[in-house]
Amino acid sequence: MENKLLITDPIVIVEDDVDDQYFIRTICEKLGITAKLVFFEDGLRALQYLESTQEKTFLILCDINMPVMNGIELRRKIQENTLLRQKSIPFVFLSTAARQKEVEEAYDLTVQGFFVKASQLTEMEKSLELILEYWLKCKHPNSFK
Repeated sequence: MENKLLITDPIVIVEDDVDDQYFIRTICEKLGITAKLVFFEDGLRALQYLESTQEKTFLILCDINMPVMNGIELRRKIQENTLLRQKSIPFVFLSTAARQKEVEEAYDLTVQGFFVKASQLTEMEKSLELILEYWLKCKHPNSFK
């Protein structure tokens, strides 16, 4: 299969629901993405990875409600960490629900997007493709090698 989206850097996915992890992985495969998908079930493990990895991260796709450290707390920790903040890794929420308070708090923490998980796989595929295509084309500090 020819790659539709030529993403080379790892995509970090912070999602505690194994079914959603499976759907995201399946959609990425269908989109022809060969980049490494790095899954974490909570924000703390994702933060530890981001603080220790030498790899450049293409995008962080994060749920809101998770055990140990939720998505808002993870985003806050990234913003408080000078080295992680300077990496300018695009951070997008993909959550089951979008309550106004959470959306406002997310954007106060300068996230680059907030999407609601679609109930239909085809709709979720469209959303993920849109997010990934956008960040492939968008110029931002992390997009330069």
